[in-house]
Amino acid sequence: MRGVVAAGHPLTAEAGADVLRAGGNAVDAALGAMLTSFVTEPLLTGLGAGGFMLVAAPDRDDVLLDFFVAAPSDGERAPLVPVSVSFGDAVQVFNIGAASCGAYGNPAGVHAASERYGSIPLAELCAPAAALARKGVEVNRQQAYLFEILAPITEHTAESRALYMPDGRPHALGEVHRDPTLADALELLGAEGPAPFYEGEIAAAVVEWVQERGGTLSRTDLAAYAAIPREPVRVAYRGREVLTNPPPSAGGTLLGYALALLERGGDGPPDAIELARAMERAQSERTPSFLDGLAEPGFLESFMASRLGSTTHISVVDDTGWACAATCTNGEGSGIVVPGTGVHVNNMMGEQDLSPLGFFTHPPGRRLPSMMAPTIVLADGLPELVLGSAGSNRIRSALLQVIVNAIDRGMDAQAAVEAPRMHWEDGSVFTEPGIDVAALEAAGYVIAPFRERNLFFGGCQAVERAADGTLSGGGDPRRGGAVALVT
Repeated sequence: MRGVVAAGHPLTAEAGADVLRAGGNAVDAALGAMLTSFVTEPLLTGLGAGGFMLVAAPDRDDVLLDFFVAAPSDGERAPLVPVSVSFGDAVQVFNIGAASCGAYGNPAGVHAASERYGSIPLAELCAPAAALARKGVEVNRQQAYLFEILAPITEHTAESRALYMPDGRPHALGEVHRDPTLADALELLGAEGPAPFYEGEIAAAVVEWVQERGGTLSRTDLAAYAAIPREPVRVAYRGREVLTNPPPSAGGTLLGYALALLERGGDGPPDAIELARAMERAQSERTPSFLDGLAEPGFLESFMASRLGSTTHISVVDDTGWACAATCTNGEGSGIVVPGTGVHVNNMMGEQDLSPLGFFTHPPGRRLPSMMAPTIVLADGLPELVLGSAGSNRIRSALLQVIVNAIDRGMDAQAAVEAPRMHWEDGSVFTEPGIDVAALEAAGYVIAPFRERNLFFGGCQAVERAADGTLSGGGDPRRGGAVALVT
């Protein structure tokens, strides 16, 4: 078996598999899948989004490539526009509009990863995604659900309605979504790299369009943007080493802390109460001093030592020992679609999960403290489990439980991903069917039950290498996930 790809859409996963068949490595495959996800999963990622990529490769240093959204310039801005998105059993408020737009990172991240690790030219990786954007993608059940629940955002502007609601309503199951302008932009990225998106004609058009509508994103913000390589968080767990997203991102640090708490608790699989307590303690650490400290040198080491004594995702493993976990998000999108650019700008400045101390409190140029945490579990130095998730503030809970399912409970990747989930937040435990609610209630927790599995609990995509070298994957049914094996 030459490799395995898990992603949030069957065509996304298959695009990565095609790259592996063509001789690419795990990073090439993740990039091919990522570019395709801009077409197949258009509401949650794209050229106006940002993300992270974690890479582990034989005889090379493990690296987390940070290309997440950065705070834009200060200045007078229009009000954020609040919209409510219903997940059926829970409603979450998001904020959109031009004021929610931060400096995007995906074009820079794609190029940096290709330059640093790639073996296939970027233009060759962009071409299939561009062709797919022109041809169009048939809307599947999960994407139809996303078009439906995110309609309050896509109907925000005439440009967004024209792209995502051409018939005056959200795309329905079986209809075709096309974006020829995105196709042009992907070809431009392949031919010229990121320069047009940060210093050239695309950057100029985006900035002018956003500023005319009350945003503060500037030419200076984009020109100063660059992807940043970082040393991953490293946490010991059950005789393994877990690599995940370091500061200034928040999610990886809190995930590592929760895993360390479980490691201290004993060797057996943690029960629902132990998981809830670990989630609660991790969330309680997200204080003003924690958020302020994330950008300071040495914060990770001091945070862990003082306590422990010492929204789409793509996972890929290939047969040479390379592993890649890439998580990207547009938030829910700002509703600001810039004509002629292929860019739907992110709404990260309006994401309450990223601004718990208040909106617009991050200084210009600061990477926002994302919950995204692409993660690789190493056993004897080799990738055993590669995973990541969408899901806003529920990301770290999803990843914690999938790791526990795979490592502590011995589940294969698909079973670990499909198993019921829970999430602690604001004094309540949100649960899917199958969680031991009675035990949690007896322990004093307030339960907020869902009637069925739901996207609210994240969309985790995972791949796994068994002890005998067999590769497998788990695509999250909550997110329309899919797995592609390359033999």
